[in-house]
Amino acid sequence: MAVTTQQIKDLRDQTGMSIAQCKKALEESGADMALALESLKKQGVAIAAKKADRDLGAGVVRAYLHSNGTLGSLVEVHTETDYVAKNEELKSFADDIAMQVAAAGPNDLEELLAQPFIKNPGQTISDLVKEKIQKFGERIEIKRFSRFDSAKS
Repeated sequence: MAVTTQQIKDLRDQTGMSIAQCKKALEESGADMALALESLKKQGVAIAAKKADRDLGAGVVRAYLHSNGTLGSLVEVHTETDYVAKNEELKSFADDIAMQVAAAGPNDLEELLAQPFIKNPGQTISDLVKEKIQKFGERIEIKRFSRFDSAKS
């Protein structure tokens, strides 16, 4: 089955991956969207493993504050370059992690990485990090976080 431009666009919208990566995944899967998504996920794991030894020289600190003002969190996300650290999508990713920390209250980084992502329970935080590594092409790491809850202080 031939891959259509619309299929490539749909896959790109779902994953944020490059047009070339999406087209290749669809071609290899016979235009099967589910298989293409799985292929891109596997590629993300391999890419993340290759980048694991790179130095982290930049990053962002982002915060989440619940609407009632009694619950909040801070998260520090490191990247290799300022270019990625200043990217709005990376900032949005860090905001999502801050919201995850506030909502789920993990005790440590290992627990956070194993948690289902609150915006997509079919994906863990670790999977989300790997997806961002593949998208940005450089190592990304959640360095540390803190959760603040005035009801428990």
